[in-house]
Amino acid sequence: MPKKQKLKIIPLGGLNEIGKNMTVFEYGDDIFVVDCGIAFPDDDMPGIDLVIPDTSYLEKNIERVRGVVITHGHEDHIGALPFFLKKVNVPVYATKLTIGLIETKLKEHNILSSAKLNRVKPGDSIKIGRSFMVEFIHSNHSIAGSVALAIKTPVGTVVHTGDFKIDSTPIDGEMIDLTRLGELGREGVLLLMSDSTNVERAGYTMSERSVGSTFDEIFKNCEKRIIVATFASNVHRVQQIINTAAKYGRKVAVSGRSMENIIEVAILLGYMTIPEKTLISIDDINRYNDNQLVIVTTGSQGEAMSALFRMAYSDHRKVELTRNDLIIVSASPIPGNEKTISRVINELFKQGTEVIYESLAEVHVSGHACQEELKLMLALTKPKYFMPVHGEYRHLHRHSQLGTLMGVEEKNVFIMENGRVLELDEKGAKMTTTVPSGKLLVDGLGVGDVGNIVLRDRKHLSNDGLIVCVVSISADNGEIVAGPDIISRGFVYVREAEELMEEARQVTKEALDACVLKGATDWNALKLAMKNTLSDYMYEKTKRSPMILPVIMEV
Repeated sequence: MPKKQKLKIIPLGGLNEIGKNMTVFEYGDDIFVVDCGIAFPDDDMPGIDLVIPDTSYLEKNIERVRGVVITHGHEDHIGALPFFLKKVNVPVYATKLTIGLIETKLKEHNILSSAKLNRVKPGDSIKIGRSFMVEFIHSNHSIAGSVALAIKTPVGTVVHTGDFKIDSTPIDGEMIDLTRLGELGREGVLLLMSDSTNVERAGYTMSERSVGSTFDEIFKNCEKRIIVATFASNVHRVQQIINTAAKYGRKVAVSGRSMENIIEVAILLGYMTIPEKTLISIDDINRYNDNQLVIVTTGSQGEAMSALFRMAYSDHRKVELTRNDLIIVSASPIPGNEKTISRVINELFKQGTEVIYESLAEVHVSGHACQEELKLMLALTKPKYFMPVHGEYRHLHRHSQLGTLMGVEEKNVFIMENGRVLELDEKGAKMTTTVPSGKLLVDGLGVGDVGNIVLRDRKHLSNDGLIVCVVSISADNGEIVAGPDIISRGFVYVREAEELMEEARQVTKEALDACVLKGATDWNALKLAMKNTLSDYMYEKTKRSPMILPVIMEV
């Protein structure tokens, strides 16, 4: 009988951070991946569009990778798929709506025709390689088609919750399958990997249906035009907005490309039903009175160039805000976006509009489980080992404490980090080696070509500006023919600092003359002299350190 090997679980993203969720499951010759998401760039990443996981470990082991399983269709779980599938083209398994959103994404990257997409539904089980059987379990989250996973391996069952909440009155009427989770707990769960996002919140997450009641109260006596900004992916939220609009005889227009795409996919796949003659084109809004209109828009996170952002700054081609507009921001800030949203809300108030946001009314509920729901998940599955996932370190730490409170031995709780390997077998579980992991930065069409050095230069430029120092040298005798000329960008306005620039030219020329007198005509030596002299002079005069770019031209 062949010797049993160890199950390896390797997070490549999603731990100690919000976003870019990706986890590797490995046993023997078989590897498969759960989720493949992006993160959005931090403030210290100027010019970066997206952040994706480093998948070099999977690329190195490409012949063993059997597939990708996706828990739901949010960007932090599917956004990196186009980049990954270009390198590792393996089958992808997901529910109907999630596959629909992935298809839209792959079409934009021109790789849809070569992708191997497989639809599954809750209750299905699929075999991946020789080692894994993955069962899909219906879950509740802020997007339809969300699933938890029961991963059967030769050493035991791993339950991965995905992003979840326990909603007893969900919009689609399908509650999370607690019965199946309880059955798995009775059968024996080796490891639970559970969503930690809302672990700091006591109690239970409110039902999505409660937002519908709030919308009803707002819409009932409102004579203004209503504009609702929400997550494009929250199909049930958009459905409630449309239903409430239809109830009060309002037409609905949609603004924002991602919102239009997702509504189109959701209608096509039967996840949304639109009352007849309710949906109109954004081009036709001027045909209706304000009290006959609802506009559903993107931009609930204050994203630059989103539809709501453009409205706030009077830059939207179709929608011009007036004092007769009521704007509802039906979302809570993703950590790190608080300032951006505040700026947009301030601009909306400056336009004279009325704005309702989460701190003023219950216009948003989270899609993530609070403490009591997390405890219930632990109680149902009764895992031997516990690994909190999906959160910053403080979330993982608090969730680990919940795990021990619910009876998991402290030594069996693992707070992991990206790239660290957790090995499990019948004898036990332990953290062992690490694999390459980290962030790949996407800038335009470039993937991974912007690294720490480029980012450091961008931050330097944005903080201190640039000085270009140009000098012309004779090709015959190495003497300085012209210059140095000094060009400043983002440092000081040259016309208002002529004296400073003239002195800078003078000290640089003296440094170059000194080099020539010493016989040091090597270009590198001259560039170094220019750079050091200018840098020292500018710091002495301004206490600032602009980037110095010396340029030598041969004439």
